[in-house]
Amino acid sequence: MTAYDINANNTEDIRAEVTKGILEIGAVLLRPQQPFTWASGIKSPIYCDNRLILSAPRVRTLVESAIAQTVKREYPQAQTLMGTSTAGIAHAAIAAHMLGLPMGYVRASNKDHGRQNRIEGRLEKGDKVVVIEDLISTGGSVLEVVEALREAGAEVLGIVSIFTYGMQKGKQRLKEANVRNISLTDFDTTVNTAAQQGLISPESVQRLFRFRDNPSDESWIKE
Repeated sequence: MTAYDINANNTEDIRAEVTKGILEIGAVLLRPQQPFTWASGIKSPIYCDNRLILSAPRVRTLVESAIAQTVKREYPQAQTLMGTSTAGIAHAAIAAHMLGLPMGYVRASNKDHGRQNRIEGRLEKGDKVVVIEDLISTGGSVLEVVEALREAGAEVLGIVSIFTYGMQKGKQRLKEANVRNISLTDFDTTVNTAAQQGLISPESVQRLFRFRDNPSDESWIKE
């Protein structure tokens, strides 16, 4: 896949390449034997830091091209891209440049100075918007962005994210909000690829899936 091949339609190849790329640069780490602790206190076998993509030119080009392809294929009516703050901003900017589209971003809250904007960049009522997010777990933060855009009068066509955990809570929240998400790769694909590459043992795969199904249940650690 070339850097600006935004007309490609090989979704499975894209998923495989993106998954290998983020594993290669350590943007996703799998450590079932020594779990990470999330800010929520949950013990997790996986840690995702997609900010590292920006520091890896080859993988960055791959990912941003894939985002642009996905927008063009899944949301052909898109008029502007809106990044989530802060993780989605750079990805929205690069993909929008590839597509020749405007972009902006949505703050977590209104500024406390100047025009006190929450939405940065030009946005007109009725604009057809795609939200660009790096990571979806329970879906709470990205849905706040969707709601802010809808309140401003935008028509949110959907979301393109780099990675999703595929958690039931996140899926349910997106469904209830009537918003569609397309992820470049996901938890299951990443776990299976890591096992194929020998980064985790085959025996760990089902333990990781148990975590995905119920992150608050730590019984997977003891297996």
